[in-house]
Amino acid sequence: MIGRLGPVLAAVVVLSGSGAAHAAAAQPVPEIMAALGDSISTGFNACGWYVSCTSRSWSAGDHRDVTSHYLRLSRLSGTLQKHNLNFAVPGSTSADLLGQVRKAVAAKADYVTILIGALDACVRTEEAMTPVQVYRKRLDTALAELRAGMPRARVLIASIPDLRRLWQVGKGNPLARTFWTAGRICQTMLVNPSSTKRADNERRARVRARVMAYNRAAAEACAAYGPACRTDGGAVFAFPFTLDHVSKWDFFHPNADGQRVLAEQTFKHGFDWLDPR
Repeated sequence: MIGRLGPVLAAVVVLSGSGAAHAAAAQPVPEIMAALGDSISTGFNACGWYVSCTSRSWSAGDHRDVTSHYLRLSRLSGTLQKHNLNFAVPGSTSADLLGQVRKAVAAKADYVTILIGALDACVRTEEAMTPVQVYRKRLDTALAELRAGMPRARVLIASIPDLRRLWQVGKGNPLARTFWTAGRICQTMLVNPSSTKRADNERRARVRARVMAYNRAAAEACAAYGPACRTDGGAVFAFPFTLDHVSKWDFFHPNADGQRVLAEQTFKHGFDWLDPR
């Protein structure tokens, strides 16, 4: 089962209060939102064979089955309608976040979601994984650029999913093992999926620990950004997803049901939004 992310993530979870405190924490519905990140946020493989399905993005998608942040916020205010931008790019790592932030600033996005880091860990070898301090520096740089360009922008940083959980729920499925092996998918975690040797179990544990460290670093960067930033408090990492939430075209990316779960878990742990009606 899923472990805890530790005290750092717990410290940055914003708990909704009541009365005046709750009202003070509420945020006006944004006018322009942008999704930043990798293939997860583009809805890759959620509706077609190895294509991005941005309509099914947990963040900025407009498909009713996903109930994205965009659709939830659009119900509160008409100002956001049709102003759902997606600057996420499949294959992106934390190194690409700054460029995406610059696009969001140019578009004057006042609400930005970020989910980045799975591909900093999903590489060919453990040695090639992004060092935690580099990951943190890249997030700090990107958030500083956002603050400079859009001082009032609100930011939601979603935690990276638990990659070991994916191995746990898929290792017994012959098709999943075939796709992982043939496609060389997330080799640091998914290579030799049937092996229970000590070396392979220890490798998986180290990769999982790196993802947890990225999530802690993201939480720290968010806390440093200030009250205009929220995390999901580790909700995505901790969610006990199954193969029913994963695309059957690669057994890696979230399908439409998985995207719906991402939207639900992140939205309820994010901002309290003001309904202007």
